[in-house]
Amino acid sequence: MFIVFFLFALVYSGGHVAVQGYCVADLGAAQTTTGYPCKPPTSVKIDDFFTTFKAVDTNFSKAFNVSLAPAFVGQIPGLNGLGFGVSKLDLFEGGEAPLHTHPDASELLVALEGNITTGFIGSDNTVFVKTITKGDVFVLPQGFFHFLLNAGEGTATVIQAFSSPNPGAQFVDVALFASAFASELVTKTTFISPAEVKRLKAVFGGQG
Repeated sequence: MFIVFFLFALVYSGGHVAVQGYCVADLGAAQTTTGYPCKPPTSVKIDDFFTTFKAVDTNFSKAFNVSLAPAFVGQIPGLNGLGFGVSKLDLFEGGEAPLHTHPDASELLVALEGNITTGFIGSDNTVFVKTITKGDVFVLPQGFFHFLLNAGEGTATVIQAFSSPNPGAQFVDVALFASAFASELVTKTTFISPAEVKRLKAVFGGQG
């Protein structure tokens, strides 16, 4: 656990808290490029700085065989403006987080259990791949396509720390097959057969 606390201290030191103090998010207001506006100080509560990891049920958890429990600004409004967020990812046997990117955040992985193969593709198309296990730490630089997969038996668990309180993500599979991107265009731009495109759109609930 020392690694996790050291990680928090490292990321925390790079934020604006020393200058601005805390700014608990008013989640009822519109989010801007710099985060949410602050709640009035008189309405700030202790629970604004606390959460418990709870898995969120998404349309893709079953398809990827994973469980994600975020602790971002939506779960901890006190993270607003501090420059970091975390999540816990359970990859069940055979599970994976396929190629995706976080345009606004770098990611640091701390392996808790199991064997996880992860890696990213650099801007010059160099591929970096490593299998990590309990106690290992791996960095995924901002903006690069990367992945994680369970490389062993049983459930593998990793803590993900991000250099943003609301990192966002775009998955290649989701963008192609859960959207209204026309099947004909998917085939022409990816060389995936029409039959496979149709099958994957049915899996992910896409249209077109």
